[in-house]
Amino acid sequence: MRVDIRGSLVAMFLLITLISFAPRANAGQCSLSGTAGKYGFTLSGTVVLPAGPVPIAAVGRVNLDGAGNANGAESRSVGGGFADETFTGSYTVNADCTGTATVQFFESGQLVRTSILSLVFDNNQREIRMVQKSLQLPSGAFLPVVIVVEARKMFSEED
Repeated sequence: MRVDIRGSLVAMFLLITLISFAPRANAGQCSLSGTAGKYGFTLSGTVVLPAGPVPIAAVGRVNLDGAGNANGAESRSVGGGFADETFTGSYTVNADCTGTATVQFFESGQLVRTSILSLVFDNNQREIRMVQKSLQLPSGAFLPVVIVVEARKMFSEED
């Protein structure tokens, strides 16, 4: 029986090629470093004030530094009342691409609220979907909210 070396080499080459295309063991996992970047976002929903529900909307940008820190700015309207705000905070990312953020918002350097959000990173860590869990005023009072946020990386080279 003669061994066909050429056939064996071709088979080995095909096997190596197929292995190189196999998914990596860590595929589908998220991390702080993988989510780092500059994002643009939109926010919409309702805040429930003592006088009743009021619509809220905003657009802004956020920078996630890959070490769990967030900062940015937004322009928002609450019931037609407009304000420009800055914010700083922290965020976590779990391997399953979920996480949380705690963010403090400021107008002219004065704290106006603290928000806690639930996060889901998707589209290969290029987008974030968020729902606000709580809104706390500087007085310590909590306001009920129904707010969602969608964010997308602003620059493709951050992938």
